[in-house]
Amino acid sequence: MSIKVGLIGYGTIGKRVADAITMQKDMELVGITGHSCDYKVEVARKKGFKVFVTGNEAEFKEKGFKIDGNITNLLDDAEVIVDCTPKKVGKENKQNYYLPNKIKAVFQGGEKPETADASFVAQCNYDEALYKDYIRVVSCNTTGLCRTLNAINKSYGIESVHATMVRRAADPWDIYHGPINAIVPVLELPSHHGPDVQTVLHDVNIFTTAMSVPTTLMHMHSLIVDLKKGATAEDILDLFRKTTRVRVVRNAERVRSTAEVMELAKDFGRLRGDMPEIVVWEEGIGVKGKKLFYLQAIHQESDVVLENIDAIRAATGFKDGKKSIEMTNKALGVNNF
Repeated sequence: MSIKVGLIGYGTIGKRVADAITMQKDMELVGITGHSCDYKVEVARKKGFKVFVTGNEAEFKEKGFKIDGNITNLLDDAEVIVDCTPKKVGKENKQNYYLPNKIKAVFQGGEKPETADASFVAQCNYDEALYKDYIRVVSCNTTGLCRTLNAINKSYGIESVHATMVRRAADPWDIYHGPINAIVPVLELPSHHGPDVQTVLHDVNIFTTAMSVPTTLMHMHSLIVDLKKGATAEDILDLFRKTTRVRVVRNAERVRSTAEVMELAKDFGRLRGDMPEIVVWEEGIGVKGKKLFYLQAIHQESDVVLENIDAIRAATGFKDGKKSIEMTNKALGVNNF
């Protein structure tokens, strides 16, 4: 039987998760919610999705948009809710809807860790989320850090990590927060990313800093990792090539920037031109003694989509994490080039 999934919050992440759910053989999207009557819900309707309203129903009726009910009606049809609402709204929804209706929910990284029973990156701690009622998929940056650091830690051990997040100023569609003609330091030490990594990789000693720069395409990370066991750059390169949801690219092939990474994703024929894999540059990997250096890029709009799908399975008791990752990857064409 298919897992019946409802989606609340049809924005940047929500619309991608909704499409991903429809591509899984073991899931059924029972509907999405719209807060306002805009082009996004129009597109959802044209895709055949049921649309439930969390905002002003009168606005939808005035515009002649036929709705399928409200959030309570969606909860009646779903086994699991994926909550992709803005930060803090998920916590409110938990108190107002999910707890009273005894329904499982998957939250996004904008929520505090205590909102959920487990923070989650599938290839790192799938088993921790099994059968949990509330799972928090960590942020795009935290997901990217966890994917590569987990592989390194398992193979060579980590003494400590220092990482700098070079963050995009806004998403490409965002007309309110960017672009900016400045580099804006995050004057919080460590930045929230390090403590967030530790909600998934509990024993990794990590310190992070961050800044925002005038771009909308991707985030970039610069990492310095002190290893417990020695390794060569070739060893790390081979490790990343074997790590699922990580993609190695080469400057020598003229993938020299985040712009060219996103163009590569389009040439792959990816839906919306997304790059859900964490991108590591072959030429950006270096080792001096037991100190490892590498650069990676994060497509903030898509990397966590994979985790949401695996979190749905974990919440409903699908025990084989490796199999879930394989199923999700196959359905979404991950690592297929």
